[in-house]
Amino acid sequence: MLMSHSYKEAFITFMVRSGVLTFGDFTTKSGRRTPYFINTGNYKTGAQASQLGDYYAACIQEHFPDGVDCLFGPAYKGIPLAVAAASSLYRNYGRDLPYCFNRKEAKDHGEGGVMVGYKPQDGDRVAIVEDVVTAGTAVRESIALFQQVADVSIRALFVSVDRMERGTRDCSTLDELREDYGITVCPIVTVREIIAFLHNREVDGKVYIDDAVKARMEAYLAEYGAR
Repeated sequence: MLMSHSYKEAFITFMVRSGVLTFGDFTTKSGRRTPYFINTGNYKTGAQASQLGDYYAACIQEHFPDGVDCLFGPAYKGIPLAVAAASSLYRNYGRDLPYCFNRKEAKDHGEGGVMVGYKPQDGDRVAIVEDVVTAGTAVRESIALFQQVADVSIRALFVSVDRMERGTRDCSTLDELREDYGITVCPIVTVREIIAFLHNREVDGKVYIDDAVKARMEAYLAEYGAR
């Protein structure tokens, strides 16, 4: 099964080569034992940051070629993602979108405030750039934060991978965010696309998802996947 957008396939290969997408036996923060893990903290070079920005920019450009005034990266992992995406949007598509991110603690000297970079204005249409959303806590905190900053419209959330797992309800965490806030949620890839692309396919001479790994991933989704 081929995906309709080649950047998705390239992104999956990029995650594997970067040691960000790994397979084995892991435990998530929520206590679920999972056969695969995504650790975006393993991105660590300038080349990786540049490529990662390109994948986010391709996703943003596909889903929101307009209708966004500002990119927001929640501290801490969202900060380099928003910067890299904004840089790539300008470099590859000629879109010069401002970006901002939050301080973990409000600064009480100098200019003060919780926002760094662009200062959102009333009426701005904001897109949040995140890595992998599990419980959605950081996104909900970001939306609450903006209510204290300006009267903005949170239009979209861009994430690297949709794990397609249940959140606090039967639907996925990303669907919860869609329902609760009316925002468009766009993953670069979904776990189903990862399985479809990597199953019995070699990357640099190694098969990462053979039949046994695929079976474990399917069993995990059967247990924890969104209804």
